Amino acid sequence: MNDLAKVLPTVLPAAIAWAEAQSQVVLSVGVGLSEPGITDARAVGVANPERVRVAIVPSLPLPDDPTLRAIALNTGLLGPGMVGLTLGHAIFIVQGHNTRRLMTHELRHVHQYEEAGSIANFLPSYLEQVARFGYHDAPFEVDARRHEIN
Repeated sequence: MNDLAKVLPTVLPAAIAWAEAQSQVVLSVGVGLSEPGITDARAVGVANPERVRVAIVPSLPLPDDPTLRAIALNTGLLGPGMVGLTLGHAIFIVQGHNTRRLMTHELRHVHQYEEAGSIANFLPSYLEQVARFGYHDAPFEVDARRHEIN
C-alpha cells in the first residue's frame, strides 16, 4: 500500500476526473431507485435518494490511463472480483450481483460522498484510507459493511 501513498498526489487529479466522468455516464443513463430502494437508502443515511442512479453493467469500468488502471487493479479497488462501484450518486452494479446487501453497501458510500460534498472532496480521503489500511480495512469500507442490510 505504500506505493499507492507515494503516487497518490500525482495521480489524484486524473483519478478524480475519471470518477467524475464515469459518474456523469451513470447519472445520464442509470435508473432511479425503487420505493423500497429509497427506503433502504434513507435507512443507511442517504440524504437525497432521489438523486441516486444505478447502472447494471457486464463489468465495472476501468480507467484507460495505464497508471490509473494498474493502481485500481493492484489495490483491489477494481477488477474481476469487484461487483459494485459508487461515484457520488452514481452506482455501478455488475449483472447478477444486484442484491439488497450490495445495494445498501453502495448506498452507504453514497452517504459518505454526500457527507464529503463531492467526488473531488471524497476520493482523496477514500484513497488515502486504502493506501494506509488496505481496501478491506479502510474505514469507509468497514462503515459500508456495517450498514449492509440482508
